[in-house]
Amino acid sequence: MSTLTLKGPYWVTVRQYRRSIRVVAAGVLLSLAMMAWLRYWDGQTTGTYQQDNGHAVLWIALEWASTAMISLPLLVGAFVAGPLVGREFESGTYKLALTQSVSPARWLGSKLLVAGAVTVGATVALIGVYRLGWANFTDSWSLRWYEPGTYTATGPVVVAQALLALGLGALIGQLIRRTVTAMALTGLVTGLVLLVVSQFRWSLLPVKSMTGPLTEGITTVLPASSRETGSGLITTTGERLPLQACWERTKLWDVCPADMSIAGQYWDHHPSSHYWPIQLIETGIVLALAALALFAAFRVLRARHA
Repeated sequence: MSTLTLKGPYWVTVRQYRRSIRVVAAGVLLSLAMMAWLRYWDGQTTGTYQQDNGHAVLWIALEWASTAMISLPLLVGAFVAGPLVGREFESGTYKLALTQSVSPARWLGSKLLVAGAVTVGATVALIGVYRLGWANFTDSWSLRWYEPGTYTATGPVVVAQALLALGLGALIGQLIRRTVTAMALTGLVTGLVLLVVSQFRWSLLPVKSMTGPLTEGITTVLPASSRETGSGLITTTGERLPLQACWERTKLWDVCPADMSIAGQYWDHHPSSHYWPIQLIETGIVLALAALALFAAFRVLRARHA
């Protein structure tokens, strides 16, 4: 057991932030209990108003949970930049640790390792909690796998995002050295980086295309679980035209002039089988950015405390 006992700066970090760690653990357990109860309520009866009410409450809970999971990296970054790093430099208390035969790199590394372990453990647990409730919606029209909240809350990408926030928090906390300012700036920078990355999400994997006949109302033939990225008309030569091309000529959706040589419709989409490849590719990109942020944080620390 002695080998499992935390020592040195690791023990100090856990001791210093034990209340925060307990709050995180309590939050995860409370989330699990609530989600388990809502799923139990949802599955108690079938075809009654009570069942519909339980299903609606579970849906609302998952919507809130999606928002919370999207915001989670921002909270991680703000905490690391503020209380964990920025406040140490602002108050000068980090100097005490450096007088205890602890190198600057080990001091910062111990804080980030403890914060990273808690972050990864809690995030993985929350993904499991979300999936527990989401299992009742996988075949429904709502909370599709490609919706931003559901996509973030159900896969490893949110773990990578939290680690990126940790690295940015360590870097900005050192540069700013003011608790509140570092927290705000880290939240802003983390949000902007993740927003930019998400803009390329659906370009990480080539889309698949389906074609079909030109039918009244331009009905789609895609599976309900697919994410449509584009659609239109296709000619006999393979040229793609906008959906309204025939309407602009004939004022009818399903009647096209012969000179347009329309062969049917096309739909570009990501099938549900693209979920894991896109998740893993995006996770790798975000982890690379996290590693870069951590490298920069230790470089700054070394430059200032060489």
